[in-house]
Amino acid sequence: MSDAPVVVVGGGVVGLCTAYYLARAGRAVEIVERRAIGSGASRGNAGWVCLSHSAPVPSPGVLRYALKSLGRPDSPLYLRPLPDPAFARWLWRFWRSSTPASFRRGYAAVAELNRDTFELFDGLRDAGIDTTLTRPGMVHAFLSAAGARHHLAVQREMAEGRYPLPDDIATGPQARLLDGALSSRVRAGYLVEGEGVVDPEAFARALGAALTAEGVKIHENSDATGFRHEGGRIAALRTAQGEIPCSAVVVAAGTRSTALLGELGQPLPLQAGKGYSFSVDLDPAPRHTLYFGERRTVASPIGATTRIAGTMELSGNNNRLDWRRVVAVARASRHYLGPWFDDPDDLVTLIRDPWVGGRPFLPDGLPVIDRVPGQPNAYAATGHGMLGVTLGPVTGRHLADYLVTGRRPEALAPFGFARLGR
Repeated sequence: MSDAPVVVVGGGVVGLCTAYYLARAGRAVEIVERRAIGSGASRGNAGWVCLSHSAPVPSPGVLRYALKSLGRPDSPLYLRPLPDPAFARWLWRFWRSSTPASFRRGYAAVAELNRDTFELFDGLRDAGIDTTLTRPGMVHAFLSAAGARHHLAVQREMAEGRYPLPDDIATGPQARLLDGALSSRVRAGYLVEGEGVVDPEAFARALGAALTAEGVKIHENSDATGFRHEGGRIAALRTAQGEIPCSAVVVAAGTRSTALLGELGQPLPLQAGKGYSFSVDLDPAPRHTLYFGERRTVASPIGATTRIAGTMELSGNNNRLDWRRVVAVARASRHYLGPWFDDPDDLVTLIRDPWVGGRPFLPDGLPVIDRVPGQPNAYAATGHGMLGVTLGPVTGRHLADYLVTGRRPEALAPFGFARLGR
C-alpha cells in the first residue's frame, strides 16, 4: 500500500464524513475543497437528520406537477427549461424513474442505508465531535385532514416498520397543539418522534476540527482540475495550486463531481436541484422540525433562530439567487406559521442569511456511492440531493470500509454506477 494519502475532493458533510472514517481506519487522508469546508450545499440546508423523509424526488406524478410550474417562479417545484440537450435527456430519465415501482425501490434502498444513521451520529458525539444533533421529532402539518391521512398512509406503506409512526392524525385544535408555532389554518397533522436536526454549518466545522486533530490536511480554496495516472492508477490529484500525490481518490464534490468523473471516463448526469433558505426570529418559535405538507416547505429550530427552507428549482447548474423564490418560500410558510410578515417588502429587514444552494441530483434521485468503473483506486460519493446531512455518516462509513477492505458493503449495492448505464 502506498504511503501517499487518500485524497477526498469535496469538503461538504459527505466528504468530511468519508475522510473521518478513513482516518479512523488508519489511512492517511487529505481533503481538497475549492472554497471553505461546509460552504456549499451543506451550509444553508434545513439540517434534517431523519428517517421518515427517505423518498427519492422522482415519484409518481412529480414531473406533471413540475410542468404545471412553467412560468410560475412561486411554485414549490419550479422547472425552467433550458436549451440544453443534456438537460432534456436528464428530464426524460427523471420521468422514467418516476414510476411507482422505481419510487418504491428507491425509497427502500435509502431507508435501508439509513438504518444506522442515528447510531453513527451517537458514535461521532462519543468521539468528542459536537454534531449539534437534537432529536425533537418532526411535525407534519397540513391544511386538510385528507392531505394528512394520505401522507401518513404513504409513509406507513414505505416505512415497513423501519421507524415508528403514529396510529392516526390529529385534527382541529389537537393538531395545532403538536407545536405552539402552528397557526389556526393548520387543520391536521402528526408527529414522527425521534427525528433530528443539526446546525449543518457548525457540524461541518466540528468535523473539520476533528479531522485536523487526527492529522488530516485540509486544502481550502483549492480547485481540483484533474488527475495524473501512472501504471493504470491515479498517482496524483491535479489542483490549481499543484499536484497532490495520492494512493486513492474519493470524488465527493457535489454538482462539480461530474466534470472530475468525466476526466475518469464516467461523467454523471448530475443536475443542481436549487434550494432556498433563510433564518428568522419567530415568536413563538417551533420546538420541532416542521414539514408543511401541501407547500413542501420546512422549518427547523437551529440554535436561537428558525431556518425556513424549501422549493426545488431545476434551472441548470448555477447558484443564482432569485429573490422571487425567497418570497415564495416565505409566503408558503405563512399558511402554517401565521402572518409573521405583512408585506413582502418587509422580508428584506426580517430575514437573515438568504441562501441558495445547488443540491446534486441524479435522474433517479439516488446517490452514487461506488468505485469508479475502470479506475482501481478512484471512488465517488455524490448525488445525495436533499439527504446529504442525513446520509453523510452512513455514506462515509460504508465507503471507507469499501476502500480499506476492497469489498463493497451490501448496503451500497443499489447506489452503483452500473444502474446509470441502463
